[in-house]
Amino acid sequence: MTLKNAGVQAPTDSRQIAAASWAASQLGRDEVGLEPVSGDASFRRYFRFHDGLRSVILMDAPPEKEDSAPFVDIAHRLKSAGLNAPSILSFDLEKGFGLLEDFGDTLYRELISENTVDAIFPELFGLLDGMARRVNTNGLPDYSAEALLAELDLFKSWYLETHRQRPMSGNEQIIWDETCSQLVESAQDQPQVFVHKDFHSCNLLETPAGPGIIDFQDGLRGPVSYDLVSLIWDRYVAWPRPRLESWMSAAHVMLPVKCTREEWIRRCDWMGLQRNLKIVGIFARLKHRDGKQGYVEMIPRFYQYLLDVLPLYPEFRKFKLMLEQKECAP
Repeated sequence: MTLKNAGVQAPTDSRQIAAASWAASQLGRDEVGLEPVSGDASFRRYFRFHDGLRSVILMDAPPEKEDSAPFVDIAHRLKSAGLNAPSILSFDLEKGFGLLEDFGDTLYRELISENTVDAIFPELFGLLDGMARRVNTNGLPDYSAEALLAELDLFKSWYLETHRQRPMSGNEQIIWDETCSQLVESAQDQPQVFVHKDFHSCNLLETPAGPGIIDFQDGLRGPVSYDLVSLIWDRYVAWPRPRLESWMSAAHVMLPVKCTREEWIRRCDWMGLQRNLKIVGIFARLKHRDGKQGYVEMIPRFYQYLLDVLPLYPEFRKFKLMLEQKECAP
């Protein structure tokens, strides 16, 4: 979700009219003037308005398309752990409308640069540590082998078969299955903690209380390396390998892991492969299924992340050769 004002505009559809009416009723007002805030890759929309005392975010999550119960649940878990998630002022799960604390517009995407990243990342690693150690995971879904494999299948079905129109041969399917098995085993062999699932610079906002966490509704119990690799294999800045390894080493000291540094780096790399394969598949799906064209432009960066890491591990030599084929590459 990218928070940017578009100015107060007249409601453009019946659901926006209903959302404005609901928000006004929650605050005992006759009406509110909504400023559209650009949304994300889901069906959720966001608006901003002022209630006379403060700025408020109105979430519109159509219940037939978005289940908001996990968002409400995880917001409470994060707040209970002392982490900076937006307070929920009011929420109607049946209608799919919610009023949230406004964290403002300053995304960490705008703050992180070559010159600032080494000052910013330690604070973000502190968030990762807090999520891993303090967030209650009781009752959350597990990042199961089935879920990990289903995500990997997005690369095969939506990127290779649909986007590139390049199905795997029988031998390639064997290579793919072996690769997936190794990645899933590595993920499940790690400490299982709270995972935000989309922890990166566009889901972190600068607030007076420190980094504010948003878009956490997909959170679950999963591998401790997952959110770290989401952060460092960034969609906007490709960091050099020595820097990636230095951050993995710093996280190894901070996070609740008991393996050696070398093993930890391998686990991070392999978790990154799983996530980046999934992202390539999701971006292709957003284009071909959902008609959202912009995401496909980011595929080459994440595809390159795969080609950067695969040569480091002889186990994936055959898979690397497959991805290097012209008809597979973006």
